[in-house]
Amino acid sequence: MDSIDKLIEIFRRFPTVGTRTASRFVYYLMKQPNERIKELTDAIVELKNKIKLCELCFNPFEGDGTVCQICKNTSRNKNLLCIVEKESDLLSLESTRKFSGLYFILGGTVATMRKEDISQLRIEELKKRVLQNNFTEIIVALNPTPEGRTTSVLVEQTIKDIGNSPAPKLTHLARGIPVGGELEYADEETLESALEGRK
Repeated sequence: MDSIDKLIEIFRRFPTVGTRTASRFVYYLMKQPNERIKELTDAIVELKNKIKLCELCFNPFEGDGTVCQICKNTSRNKNLLCIVEKESDLLSLESTRKFSGLYFILGGTVATMRKEDISQLRIEELKKRVLQNNFTEIIVALNPTPEGRTTSVLVEQTIKDIGNSPAPKLTHLARGIPVGGELEYADEETLESALEGRK
């Protein structure tokens, strides 16, 4: 495999990037001066060296300590937790400026309830988070896809099995998000409506 094919294959591993888009990336890079390529490679190395995951919500952040800015913000509602699939979902909800609680990034979804599928999720970390906090409400804000619904059932059962007393209220985003849609691509007004209409 030559250098062009190798880099195309690397870009194809990116989410939603097919062969055609990957090829465009590669041919674009080939036309760039060396300093632009160095700028890109330095930024990737810096990303890996400086970014860490929050020990509470798993949101990537840069800075001192082990907790991100959202989790350490004393003005946030510590009784409210929103569970999302991925980092971009957190960013989308946060951009509405209508949610003042805390987050937990699950790290994916599952299509089945098989142990090997469930093991990819942060279920144990979620248990620990819920056990250590007296959340009065937990919003299960997973995408309304078949995988999202299956994962929502798993998350709800996990929280119920913990047996916190009093048990937190479990809610879901309202149907402002279309079935089969994804939070990442919803506009701010739709997300705001979904947050306010949760049940």
